[in-house]
Amino acid sequence: MSENNYQDESKIAKLPKEGVHCFPANAKQISTRRIVTVILTLIFIALALYFFLKKNPALPLGGISAAVAIISALVFIQTFLIATYRVAVDYNNKEVVLRYRFSKIAIPFESFDAREGEPDKAEELINNSSLGGNEKTYYLVLDNVFDEACFQTSTKDLASREDFFKLKEEAFAIADAYGARNDENAIKPDSMKTADESESAQDNLDADAIDSIVDEASKEIEEAKVEQKKEADKKAEEAAKAIEESSKEESEE
Repeated sequence: MSENNYQDESKIAKLPKEGVHCFPANAKQISTRRIVTVILTLIFIALALYFFLKKNPALPLGGISAAVAIISALVFIQTFLIATYRVAVDYNNKEVVLRYRFSKIAIPFESFDAREGEPDKAEELINNSSLGGNEKTYYLVLDNVFDEACFQTSTKDLASREDFFKLKEEAFAIADAYGARNDENAIKPDSMKTADESESAQDNLDADAIDSIVDEASKEIEEAKVEQKKEADKKAEEAAKAIEESSKEESEE
């Protein structure tokens, strides 16, 4: 294993030497996007023409409609790009290539890492509901360890579950062979923090929690003391009034 870049030459030797493995997007997802974007494009083109050409043109509304029509058309065009591939593993150039909007993002094997992903809050709610279907959704993070941004795909995004697990297998093999995650300059996600870092963070949390409990208890004690003082003052005042009234009655007699 190289001391400089953590590469394991024996594992690298087992990887394919050439070829490009393409993983296209889910066909159903592509079809749905095309239908929706075509309808939206036609609707907002019609609205834009209406707002621009009517007797008293509504330029702001026309501009907004035109912008939405253009965005819808661009999303429609993008469906043809991801139909070819959403993710590709290029063994010729030794890089993982991602389709993100209209950009192609290439991550060199020397900077690449892969790990299990997880759904965001919205996806988690859908997965837990009947809308999520019966099959479990799996997630995969594809990461450039020297860049803050990382990209996630899932069994729902790719053409088939088999494609997803094939991509996962290849991505994990590349990440393990090149070992970019072990570089001292790599940006570590929370799940990859060292034990010392995790313990230190936990210690800080525990200390903060203890301080918070102590502060809360002190406040409650102070509040109780104030309440007790108020209650005592009130009783003293009532006793003084009773004595005063009793004295008045005696003097009147």
